[in-house]
Amino acid sequence: MIEVIKRISRGIDLWSEWTGRVICWLTLFLVLMQFLIVIGHYIFHEGAIFLQESLLYMHSMIFLGASAYTLRHNGHVRVDVFYSHFSEKAKAWVNLTGSLLFLFPVAGLIGWMSWPYVMDSWEILEGSIESSGIQAVYLLKSMLLFFAATLLLQGISLLFHSILTILNAEHLSEDAAEIL
Repeated sequence: MIEVIKRISRGIDLWSEWTGRVICWLTLFLVLMQFLIVIGHYIFHEGAIFLQESLLYMHSMIFLGASAYTLRHNGHVRVDVFYSHFSEKAKAWVNLTGSLLFLFPVAGLIGWMSWPYVMDSWEILEGSIESSGIQAVYLLKSMLLFFAATLLLQGISLLFHSILTILNAEHLSEDAAEIL
C-alpha cells in the first residue's frame, strides 16, 4: 500500500513540476510583451487591445496555473512563526490537518462555484467585449477549473507525503528529486 501511495504521489509531483516549469516561461513572455506594448505606445503612438489583453491571459495562467507547483515547493504564504521550528513529524501533522481542513474545502469550493461560470462561458464561446481583443475568454475562465483541479491533486500528494512522514516511511522528496 505504501508503494502505491508513493507512486501516486510521485506522479502528481512530476505533473506539478512539469506544469510549473512550462508555465514559468510565460513570465518571460509577459515581460517582453509589456515591453513591446510600452515601446509601441510611447515611441510609435500605437496600441493594440489584443496585446493588452494577452497580458491578462498570461498573468492568469502564471498565477492560477502554477499554484500546484508553488504548493509542491512550499512557496505559498503561511504563518511561519512556529512551523519552521517543528520536527518533520509535527510539520507533517500540520500539513495533513491544513490540507483536510483548509486546502481541500477551499479548492473544492472554488472548483464547484466556478463550474457553472466556466460552462456558461464555454456554451456561448465567450470572447472579448472589444472586437480586436482576444476572442477566447472561455479559455481564460477555464483556468479557474485548472487551478482548483491541480491544487486538489497536489494537495493529495501533500496529504500522502504527510502520512508517509507520520508513519516513518521513506520520504518521497528524495525519490522525486532523483527522477527529475
